[in-house]
Amino acid sequence: MHTSRLIGLTAALAAATLTLASCGGAATSETPAKENSADNAGFPVTIEHFRGQTELAERPLRVAALDPSYVDATLLLGAELVAYTEYRKSGNPFPEYLGDVTELTDDAVNVGTTTEPDLEKLLAADPDIIISADVRQGGMYDQLNKIAPTVFSESTGPTWKENVVLLGETLGKKSEAEQAVADYETRAAAVGKEILAQQADTTYSLVRFAGEDTARLYATDSFIGEIMADMDIPRPKDAPDTTESIFVPLSSEEILKADAEVIFQSTWAPEGAEGDASRDQEQKFTSNPLWKKLTGEVLPVDDSIFLSSVSLQGANEVITQVAEHFDVDPQLP
Repeated sequence: MHTSRLIGLTAALAAATLTLASCGGAATSETPAKENSADNAGFPVTIEHFRGQTELAERPLRVAALDPSYVDATLLLGAELVAYTEYRKSGNPFPEYLGDVTELTDDAVNVGTTTEPDLEKLLAADPDIIISADVRQGGMYDQLNKIAPTVFSESTGPTWKENVVLLGETLGKKSEAEQAVADYETRAAAVGKEILAQQADTTYSLVRFAGEDTARLYATDSFIGEIMADMDIPRPKDAPDTTESIFVPLSSEEILKADAEVIFQSTWAPEGAEGDASRDQEQKFTSNPLWKKLTGEVLPVDDSIFLSSVSLQGANEVITQVAEHFDVDPQLP
């Protein structure tokens, strides 16, 4: 960030702080103070996270989640969301798989994109805690920490289950978060077992079109990879894999390397030029004669669920849709 821009931003934040302070005042009967011994059981607490330690004197109630996976985790744990970054450019910013979250999002403010959240809007939202990942706003950590105590994981992909527990610990709801993860894992195992009982040789792959020169074949170390591993449904034995990234790039000449019993096909297709590029790439690959030689069943899936959600709610929706495809009860205990 240029020095002149940083100075301007610092001044703006300082002015906004003074404005909020002048409007705050002492707690009244209509605005109860946070100091409640029952609500603050277990606090103060020190949270260990990717960027160090964060001291929390009392339980945070108002959450600013600057990554979509943490938006979902905030709502999963029943916390009030006051700020979020934009990751769905049209329609309801909170997807259907979250259910009715109106009560928890009444005051939620869109503070911009994950790459450039608006710090003035974030300050005005008055969060008690900011939660995100270093991969998202690592360069802004110190600025965010001046607005509210800030907790960062390193990433949001391979550690998505651990991130739910991290937020749970931050909110004083660690046991609830751990139970939610355990319930998901139990369900994944039960549904996967039933699928494999019907078709023991089931394998999967996921191919995504994102407007690039190559398609993305998702690796074991990815969101979908971990869900399917939790279901004990493998990728094909000789499928290309990597631990350096969440996907392996495939040229149109290599598309047969994506073959499996079930091939999930996803396209990242927002409105505008980026989505057009993805749709064009999809057309190019699927019209290739090699695509027609895939022996597995190609199953188009919702990109916003299978790829972008990176949350327990999203993972549970993936399980539901996979179970329904295989005609298995998605609500197995």
